[in-house]
Amino acid sequence: MQNDACTPVFRVVILAGLPRSLINFRGPLVKALCDAGLEVHAVAPGFNSDLETQAQLEVWGVITHDVPMQRTGTNPLRDLKALRFLYHLFREIKPDMVLGYTIKPVIYGTLAARLAKVPKRYALITGLGYAFTGEARGKRGLIQLMVRGLYRQSLKRANLVFFQNPDDEALFKQLGLLSQQVRSKVVNGSGIDTSRFTQVPLPKGNPSFLLIARLLGDKGIREYVEAAACVRERHPEISFKVVGDIDANPDSITLHELDAWIAAGHIDYLGKLDDVRPAIADASVYVLPSYREGTPRTVLEAMAMGRPIITTDAPGCRETVVEGDNGYLVPVKSVDALVEAMLKFIDQPALIERMGQRSRAIAEEKYDVQKVNAVMLEAMGITDRSTPDISSNT
Repeated sequence: MQNDACTPVFRVVILAGLPRSLINFRGPLVKALCDAGLEVHAVAPGFNSDLETQAQLEVWGVITHDVPMQRTGTNPLRDLKALRFLYHLFREIKPDMVLGYTIKPVIYGTLAARLAKVPKRYALITGLGYAFTGEARGKRGLIQLMVRGLYRQSLKRANLVFFQNPDDEALFKQLGLLSQQVRSKVVNGSGIDTSRFTQVPLPKGNPSFLLIARLLGDKGIREYVEAAACVRERHPEISFKVVGDIDANPDSITLHELDAWIAAGHIDYLGKLDDVRPAIADASVYVLPSYREGTPRTVLEAMAMGRPIITTDAPGCRETVVEGDNGYLVPVKSVDALVEAMLKFIDQPALIERMGQRSRAIAEEKYDVQKVNAVMLEAMGITDRSTPDISSNT
């Protein structure tokens, strides 16, 4: 990076749970930080084995660092090792600002940044997941207690916490995870690059439905498959596609379940795709029956490509749909309501084009990634080619 000899280098660290997410989900934000003239460091577990992502980030001018941190798992010794590594890394880099997203990067990144006396510490809550959904019993209950306690301690050390929907912000305050002394701000998800996810014509023939997600129970995958089976009893010509992979998460479906669904003909399984745009282009309606989200990225992608949406009236999901305008909201875990919404599109196919047009318009107006990033950068005191103000510190 070129810097005037008299101009101090302003360093920022972005801490992620997966290297590829820095491109797939935060690429425009990373580029915006580079364009602002900052020295950007990306930290994530797995960089040493993901040389493609490492090389792409380095082309942008980003300095990458591998961290020994497990994305999932509750081994306290391994988590302490990650915390210690981050502390020493921050002491070496001497960043002016750290931004972490997803659970462990937020918790351990914020704590390590405070211990290393990093002036500005930001957290981005992109979703709550396993530790906040389902009944607090057994192993899930223990994980919930542990994660919430760690959030409570780490967010005390943050200067500003970003949320992707107002429900998550309200819940953190209600549970006492966000103290009154810490500022928070709601942004419209991660945003979507509307120049990359462009509107494309609807496929010809019978309506088809698509779900893209990690194959977790709380993504509503089982409800989607059950609804597909019900609809296909009446309309065997209708196809239901699934993109995604079985995950290490405790809430993941089993391979046996997936094989049974495929064998029964309930779904067309497309596997895990690096580029989901062809799958969206080949679908008429996008469906995500999730129990809770930050703001679902796949929904934004489908909206930007001009597809109507069926999703749940749940935190994070409900913000993406104006009922009856660009899609339908259904209650969480309600297979009957999901079937009813699907049948509306089958019985009234003209709705697909009309609502798809509205989805594209909403994506441009509300979720364009440049607008979302501009809000975040302003909140962090960063403007193009400026040295951010780090004078205020907590």
